[in-house]
Amino acid sequence: HWLSMENIVELLSEKGHDIVVLVPEVNLLLKESKHYTRQIYSVPFGQEELENRYRSFGKNHFAERWLLNAAQMEYRNNMIVIDMYFTNCQSLLEDSATLSVLRQSKFDALFTDPALPCGVILAEYLGLPSVYLFRGFPCSLEHTISRSPNPVSYIPRCYTQFSDKMTFPQRVGNYLVNYLETYLFYCLYSKYEDLASNILKRDVHLPTLYRNGSIWLLQYDF
Repeated sequence: HWLSMENIVELLSEKGHDIVVLVPEVNLLLKESKHYTRQIYSVPFGQEELENRYRSFGKNHFAERWLLNAAQMEYRNNMIVIDMYFTNCQSLLEDSATLSVLRQSKFDALFTDPALPCGVILAEYLGLPSVYLFRGFPCSLEHTISRSPNPVSYIPRCYTQFSDKMTFPQRVGNYLVNYLETYLFYCLYSKYEDLASNILKRDVHLPTLYRNGSIWLLQYDF
């Protein structure tokens, strides 16, 4: 996520923008740079745990799987890092000192990858317009959230391994997988709704929060 964002951050910096990058104290790539200032916040895990989780996540991508267990294996593998990301987000949103600095800085916009909801929640908390640099959800809900067309008759869903030229049975399967996407989104991100409700002091429906994004930059083809 950061590698995609870094190039844009550097270009914005060269155009004269002052940029602050929120950085957990334990990370892999978010080093010092002349292009931005780092705002560092603490997290309750160490470098070894971070690297071990990423190694497991990467290794499991190459594990053998079948159609019947592919979704379950993918979910369990994603949770290896998503659980860590949630802890990371919780640490940030409960860090009153960091939040105070962000409020006082009076930024013009917040730039985030919304595959993780933390930046989406933070933009709402700070009352800032947000720009999403996005690779996509594992459940295609960016199309529902942004109200862009994504017909199941022509566009294969994640994990089906179908092409855009599907047979009739494949189209039926694609249609059924589409119904599972909302449930998958809930399983992956429901904890963030409680986190958002606590900081925003109101009930939060996460897909509704996503619709407050000002600009979506969808980056599917690398």
